[in-house]
Amino acid sequence: MKIYVGNLSAQTMEDDLRQTFEVFGDVSGVNITTEVFSGQCKRFGYVEMPSKFHASAAISELNGLELNGRRLSVFRAYPQPEYQPSYS
Repeated sequence: MKIYVGNLSAQTMEDDLRQTFEVFGDVSGVNITTEVFSGQCKRFGYVEMPSKFHASAAISELNGLELNGRRLSVFRAYPQPEYQPSYS
């Protein structure tokens, strides 16, 4: 299950998120989104957990948790609809 993690501190690294989520189960991937040109953190990222049970537990327990001085917003990530340009 893919999990959205928002309100990240600029100091938060992918290893910080991995360690935070691994308390609840296996983590198959972590990605903190960065600006293309500056490389600065956009203050959100995603964590992938193979077990829906463990992912749901992590979401319940970590939403609102303070990490590196900021309260996390943790939610299940849903796929974005594919962009379909309309030509008129």
